[in-house]
Amino acid sequence: MPIVSIANAYARSVSDVELRYLRTMAVIAEERTFGHAAARLGYTQSSVSQQIAALEKAVGGQVFDRPGGPRPVRITPLGEVVLAHGRELLAKAEALTNAVDRFRAGNGRIDIGTFQSVSNLILPTVIRRLLDEHPGCDIRLSEVPPDDPRIGELDLLFHDGPVAGEVEQIKLFEEPYLLVARSGTFADGPVRAKGLDDAPMVGWPLTFHQRWLERTLARAGAQPRFVFRTPGHETILSMVRVGIGWAVLPWLALHAAGAWADDELSIHPLKPSPYRELSLYWPANRTESPLALRTREIAIAVAHDLAGLIQ
Repeated sequence: MPIVSIANAYARSVSDVELRYLRTMAVIAEERTFGHAAARLGYTQSSVSQQIAALEKAVGGQVFDRPGGPRPVRITPLGEVVLAHGRELLAKAEALTNAVDRFRAGNGRIDIGTFQSVSNLILPTVIRRLLDEHPGCDIRLSEVPPDDPRIGELDLLFHDGPVAGEVEQIKLFEEPYLLVARSGTFADGPVRAKGLDDAPMVGWPLTFHQRWLERTLARAGAQPRFVFRTPGHETILSMVRVGIGWAVLPWLALHAAGAWADDELSIHPLKPSPYRELSLYWPANRTESPLALRTREIAIAVAHDLAGLIQ
């Protein structure tokens, strides 16, 4: 047989390798025995042996040394090559499955990145409307780190700052940061930001947002003393109620907590007023599923309605 024909025949043989053979090989490499791998995969041991035999026939050599008895199997140099590329193929196959899931409308899947205020105030209405229209859809939410937000495999991402990578965005609204104190601490109306200088404050840990807020207050002439830090808005408000300190929180957080109806709290605009922009991001170079497009439409409409309430 000519050399070219041999090469073509070998290439066809390797291309016939089934993903399940590679998955079985990866589990054997982790478990180090065919028996343990079979138990983990839910196969019989003979089925595992047959799959590895078929794989070895396709690649033209042994991928495992089998010393026999209770001793663990060892991966061969050829096996190392096959496993390295096999894991890449398995990862791509999983990514393909996820992409198809996301693309299918109706019973498809949507992955949304979010943070606390959006999860509490915007997403419940978005999800309710989405489930009404597509009862079988799979909605997956994930908290995105505020210091390093990335779109990754997400379909949509709510964020109030820049996002790394190639993305498109739409501004949903601007929301002010407001001063929260115990009722009766201040007269009704705005409070000058520089009046917070050296004041006892309760705030977030030093994340991207808190550092930005403290820099913004410093530019207005205020450097408060932070006496307690916590990531939870409700905990911050509880500390304010008992007089531990004042707080500066975004409108969304206060609205979600029903702070205006709390007789123990008073809420005041700051002069000058810090504010943040909430935007919705999505991948710039990815074909969007009908479900992702519809979710974005609903999210924009819900945010627009909410923006009309901002004081």
